[in-house]
Amino acid sequence: MKKRYMILSACGTGIATSTVAANSCKTLLEERGLKNIEIIECKATEILGKAEIMKPDCIIYTAEIPVAKLGGIKCFRAIQLITGIGTEQLADEMAEYLKTLND
Repeated sequence: MKKRYMILSACGTGIATSTVAANSCKTLLEERGLKNIEIIECKATEILGKAEIMKPDCIIYTAEIPVAKLGGIKCFRAIQLITGIGTEQLADEMAEYLKTLND
């Protein structure tokens, strides 16, 4: 099992929405057997610099980010974590992806 999963959570201000998304994401992934998850929150405008420094396994975002400039880092649009609609499917997709990193 991978020691730690690093996820960046981005929203417009890096305060409210990214925190809600991060907390929901962590809970849902833990329910799917993924432990040792670290989620760092940031503003959408900070995502390129943070991604370069942190080298995350994936990014969740609720505001537009420059996905094409992120060098192939897997990104999940995560508005479902805010609305509650479609959270299970998103969590399944994320867990499935993260589990492949152990292969």
